[in-house]
Amino acid sequence: MRLGPRDTVTRAARARWLAATAWLLLGAAPVRAQAPVEPAAPAADSSRAAPGAPATDADSALAAPAAAPDAADPNARPTSVHMVRLVSKSENVVRSGPGDRYSIVGVYEKGRAFPVVAKNGDWFGIRVSETQTGWVHASLCKEFDDLSNLEFRPNPKLYTRTGSYILSAYGGAYSFDRKSNSLVLGGRLGYYVFDRVQAEAGLAWTHVHRPAEVVESLFGLSLEAGDFHMLFYNLNLTWEVLPGRQMVPFVTGGAGSTIMLGKSEPSVNFGAGTLLYFSKRHAMRWEFRDYRFHSGAEGARRENNNVEFTLSTIFLL
Repeated sequence: MRLGPRDTVTRAARARWLAATAWLLLGAAPVRAQAPVEPAAPAADSSRAAPGAPATDADSALAAPAAAPDAADPNARPTSVHMVRLVSKSENVVRSGPGDRYSIVGVYEKGRAFPVVAKNGDWFGIRVSETQTGWVHASLCKEFDDLSNLEFRPNPKLYTRTGSYILSAYGGAYSFDRKSNSLVLGGRLGYYVFDRVQAEAGLAWTHVHRPAEVVESLFGLSLEAGDFHMLFYNLNLTWEVLPGRQMVPFVTGGAGSTIMLGKSEPSVNFGAGTLLYFSKRHAMRWEFRDYRFHSGAEGARRENNNVEFTLSTIFLL
């Protein structure tokens, strides 16, 4: 059927209306979110081994994390210092460089040792002093390791004396009952049980001259003077406050017996003093000591408080 002009216009209008409607619908529709695009997986490396096959060195290097640098071991033993000793002749030339054309730094006698700081062929770079270095030919020296930094060096002020015997002789002043001053002479033999503890036995003599004084007896009072020899011995323990040093303060105490006027009286003593060591085997000792004992007849017993100050010389055996 043949369309007329009116039908053609109607179809054209309808087509425009449909197009406008479609445009409005599409423009008003919400925009749909698109899913994120995942990156493409890397292509499989033909050099990788198949599952179940042993891993290669390259696979281990890729799989393992980078190794951290080794930290310094705080418990590592100190290393020795490389040294050379001059052994060729009585006089050895040290130069400013590794060769005979360099100037002379110094001439040193046989036996001198120097730390090595470098090496160039047959020449050793050595430290001559804190501020100077030099070079010596290998024919003039011999290499060795200095182990002085590995050697245990005890403190010279801390010297153990445990197990040593002590022989001493002394003299000084003795005050009998604080009324008579006289000379006292004696000696001691001791033994270091520990560095702090010393056991000793002593024997001493003094002559007592006491002025006349009133003495009470069973039958009354009398005026008597004292003039007699006195011998006393004792066993003591000495505790050193600062053992093993050159100057050693100590405290001491013990018990013994005093013999005078034909009688033996038990006694106790205590004191303090100081030891001064001039060497490991010889020392000087001064001390103050108080002796206490009772004397007199049965009916007139009295306590004697005697003070002694002595100076002695000591030998360790």
